[in-house]
Amino acid sequence: MRIVHLLRKYNPEEWGGTETALLRLLDGLRPHGVTPIIYAPKNGIASERDPLARAGYSVKYFNACVPVWGLPEEQRKQMVSVGGNLMSFDLIKSLVFEPGVSLIHTHTLGRLGGIAFSIARHRNLPCVLSIHGGVLDLPPSVKESFNQAQSQGLEWGKVFGLLFQSRKLLAEVDAIITVNPREAELLREKYPGKRVHVQPHGVLTAHYERPSREAALAAYPQLRDKQVLISVGRIDGIKNQMFLVERAPALFMKHPEAMLVFAGACTDEAYGTALRKRIEELGLGNRILLTGGLPPGDPVLLGLFQLASALILPSISETFGLVLLEAWAAGTTVISSRTSGASALIQHRRNGWLFDLENPHGFHEAIDEVLRDSELRKATIEHGRELARTNYDTHLLATKIKTLYDELIEEKNALRRVA
Repeated sequence: MRIVHLLRKYNPEEWGGTETALLRLLDGLRPHGVTPIIYAPKNGIASERDPLARAGYSVKYFNACVPVWGLPEEQRKQMVSVGGNLMSFDLIKSLVFEPGVSLIHTHTLGRLGGIAFSIARHRNLPCVLSIHGGVLDLPPSVKESFNQAQSQGLEWGKVFGLLFQSRKLLAEVDAIITVNPREAELLREKYPGKRVHVQPHGVLTAHYERPSREAALAAYPQLRDKQVLISVGRIDGIKNQMFLVERAPALFMKHPEAMLVFAGACTDEAYGTALRKRIEELGLGNRILLTGGLPPGDPVLLGLFQLASALILPSISETFGLVLLEAWAAGTTVISSRTSGASALIQHRRNGWLFDLENPHGFHEAIDEVLRDSELRKATIEHGRELARTNYDTHLLATKIKTLYDELIEEKNALRRVA
């Protein structure tokens, strides 16, 4: 079975949750005889530490562009780097002539997703859409920012959006996969009868249990004997690292042995610059460590998880929160903002802590409890670890996706026979 997987972006140097989820899905599907054909825009940089290549997968890159005339070069580069509603004529040709395809699985909406669906329909193939972020289950502020019209330039790509029915993608694809039950509920309400499959991300628990603390300490000796608080995720406004920076002075005053670690590639240069500037203004350069991007499976990253007293997830919006599972698997407790994804995973003070971004006092209470009550922290870790082991095993979850693929392919074949 040959399955096309279409990504909106792929840059090994900017590895994130979507890439990790895809890699684990591919690894879980491999024993079932599923061969992936991965397509991504040429918006990345070749890297010797490409996790997909190291796992035995190859990526077929295609030319893509931002279909806007008169867009400032800085804004164009930013849109390309994040895969923002690109257009590609190369992709059309590639998908039309890719041999032996059984199903097309798009991991992106927009024009690229519309192209994937249109070619699937042209070839009479099933088309599956995975929503890795949120579409309907988003905070109002995030929805507003997504819906804002392009402020500069003339967008000539709208005609192709209409041609490939990108705005109708959710209504037309054969199945939608989402990681979030609330997102699934909203999708079913809006698209009655649509096959919506809730598929949480998976984690390889045994991998995160490998002793790796010394690898992290060798890379960052300043963390030895410290109370490490780690935030894992791309440096981006939606991940909201600035929230932690602003509260760091009060946190460090109460917990003088604490250190804050941001582990993740910067995908928003302006935000990253502002974050570093604010750290410098507050005089926290020796208390806050920015590691940059670390690939999945890197012993240093695993060691940082294991060293940490807690993982903190301060996101404005998070439809799942894969790093929560990773932290549990590594034996670390979790503290998260009350997003829909975290709220579906965390039972407050049982397997982690939840706080409201509008209530910094609640955040500080959670930190205090984690750093001062070791018995409660240990209990939350064990509950989290058990949940990761029993409900979110990668191979179990991949088997469910393979079953979905089989059903859709058989249904399409049955329609061909009737025709």
